[in-house]
Amino acid sequence: MIRQTRPRDVRRSVAQFAPDRRPPRALSTPYILLLGFVLLIVVGGLLLALPIANHQNEFTSLDISFFTAISAVTVTGHTVVPTSTYWSGFGQGVIFLLMLVGGLGFMVVSTFLLLVIGQRSTLQERLMSSGFMRDTVGVEGMQGLRRIGRNVVLLVFALYVLGTMGIFWQVQGLDGMGFGESLWNSTFLSVSAFNNAGFNILPELPTGSSLARFATNPILLLMITVLIVLGGLGWTVLLDIYRNRRFPRLGLDAKLVVVTSLALWGFGAGVLLIAEFSNPETLGSLNWADRVSAAVFGSASGRTAGFTTIDFGDVRDITKLTYTGLMFIGGGAGSVAGGIKVVTFAVIVAAVVSSLRGRSHAEAFGREIHQSQLHRALAVAVLGIGISMVLVAILTLTEKDVLIDKGISFVDLLFDTVSALGTTGASTGIVPDLTVGGKAIFMVAMFVGRLGPVTLALTLVPREEATVYRFVRERVKIG
Repeated sequence: MIRQTRPRDVRRSVAQFAPDRRPPRALSTPYILLLGFVLLIVVGGLLLALPIANHQNEFTSLDISFFTAISAVTVTGHTVVPTSTYWSGFGQGVIFLLMLVGGLGFMVVSTFLLLVIGQRSTLQERLMSSGFMRDTVGVEGMQGLRRIGRNVVLLVFALYVLGTMGIFWQVQGLDGMGFGESLWNSTFLSVSAFNNAGFNILPELPTGSSLARFATNPILLLMITVLIVLGGLGWTVLLDIYRNRRFPRLGLDAKLVVVTSLALWGFGAGVLLIAEFSNPETLGSLNWADRVSAAVFGSASGRTAGFTTIDFGDVRDITKLTYTGLMFIGGGAGSVAGGIKVVTFAVIVAAVVSSLRGRSHAEAFGREIHQSQLHRALAVAVLGIGISMVLVAILTLTEKDVLIDKGISFVDLLFDTVSALGTTGASTGIVPDLTVGGKAIFMVAMFVGRLGPVTLALTLVPREEATVYRFVRERVKIG
């Protein structure tokens, strides 16, 4: 039997499709957020440069104003001039607003603005945005972001108010401050503590750089520690804890954050207490109770916030190296803290433990961690280490004369650089002595550290390509 194709079956047909509404690459959601982030820094830097922003009533040099603006927006806390004595009420108000927006998450605020103005997006852009929000905020899709964002705003402002009330109770009338000034200082410190920003305008030491005068006030230190911890855990973790209230019911992400954070806090407090116990420049001059409270406060603040009751320029090298590693890890994903994030570190540790136990996949708390997330965690960690080493290497070249003249050690330089990249703000005191080029490098470190390696990678490569094939598997020699 011979079958012949009918003419209508082989006739050429033309299919018409609607043109793809693909927005320009520079106008995609991640780039809009990035440009908005830069715009906020520019506006803040210009405002801080005005004579009205400082007590001298003179124009502030742009390197100081922009350094402070970037430090405030990225909630880092690095300063080149004393916040409490140099900036006027207007300047402190600008810093307050910058760290408030930066702490709540400029990425989330900008996304809300895009929703309000009714920007239409293509399916491709929505997929890009979902991946962007999944890695930065921890939710899937616009609806989840809107719901989480509403709860976060209510929760954060409630904590701001409670923190302000508690701090006001401790600082009212300090050094002759009136009611209004005490309330303003309490509000500033409460927002700065929860946002892990490290800025402080309380009348303290002549430099106004720390909470050293409150080293013997465990109640105030405890309240600030609670605010720092809540701000550094992450929004989704706080909501998970609030909803489930029992550890076995928590999701894997919350379990990893809570357990790893407790371990890091205990480790940091132990190292600080043991290493500085007999150091008269740090903890040696305090009694037993104050030493313990200072160690706990230093562990919670030194990893993510940068508030200090001791001068990190006087601590021993083992303490500096330990806290360099803790600052590199940072806080929880979607939190106000920086670093490579606690979950990233926890996933890598889980993979190492699973490998030692002969498991083929990373496991934690009876759950298997997806292989792609392990790869992402390794990429973020390696990228963070690489950026840190490159920045330190550049600073050793550009600041060679400063390092020699001021007697700055490599450990101090590494400590402050990682602090900037981890948006922590703890410092050994070398930042004001840097040249304009060195300060510019620190600005870049704070900017990149706040965006995060994952966010920066998603901005540059906004779409992950799913492969439909796999190469032949071949073993290599390890060890």
